[in-house]
Amino acid sequence: MRLSVQTHLLYEVSQPCDLLLQIEAMPDAEQACHSAHVRFDSQSIHKEIAGENGIGKRRWIKAGPLFECRYEATFDVEREIPAWESLAQTAWMQIPADVIKYLKPSRYCHSDQFLEFVSNQFPDQSGGGLVLAMNNWINQNFTYDNSHSDVGTTATDSFVSLRGVCRDYAHVLIAFARAAGIPARFVSVYAPHVEPQDFHAVVEVYLDGYWHLIDPTGMANAAQMIRICVGRDAADASFLTSYGWMELKKQTVLVTELVE
Repeated sequence: MRLSVQTHLLYEVSQPCDLLLQIEAMPDAEQACHSAHVRFDSQSIHKEIAGENGIGKRRWIKAGPLFECRYEATFDVEREIPAWESLAQTAWMQIPADVIKYLKPSRYCHSDQFLEFVSNQFPDQSGGGLVLAMNNWINQNFTYDNSHSDVGTTATDSFVSLRGVCRDYAHVLIAFARAAGIPARFVSVYAPHVEPQDFHAVVEVYLDGYWHLIDPTGMANAAQMIRICVGRDAADASFLTSYGWMELKKQTVLVTELVE
């Protein structure tokens, strides 16, 4: 499937400041880049660095008094949807060193607080079947509400309120999975049919020795996702982190399917 991405960011900056930008999708075996262009305003200075775990790319930006960025790309996505029930849980002794951190609690995902709930709510389940059951529980019990959470909202907060946006849904599933001993990480993606269109948050779980994408909001299909970056939670995978004051003027994301 060929997908088109068009992203436009425009901010006012009160005084020159640095920011970390993660909006460029990463080519890999499942998503081939057909074309990609990123353009910045004439005053911003940028430096490219590797993304978390060496996946994708980030850019340090020195911006001011205006920051503007346009990113346009076309990707061909070829990703199979796994038969979740057949995915076995990876034995802990077989989990690679770079995956271990995705078993542990993190800033927004206090997985140790969900040990009892996960054990009681999903007994006698494991592997992909357990992940699917946890995903479906969140999808069925949560209300999508873009006015409820903020940048400080944790998975525990979202679980108590049963409300939130894609970021919150993802944090809860990550916390559930880690509580069950399954490595899970936060993934920022582009995807069509997401409402409202934005940088979309989903989850990857480590099963049968591989990472597998899943969206607890149900809005995005893994076969139509373009991965941007990964992290322990949203703290690692934010599309923009500023080290100074910035005022948002315009932000648009448009992802469309193209006829090949």
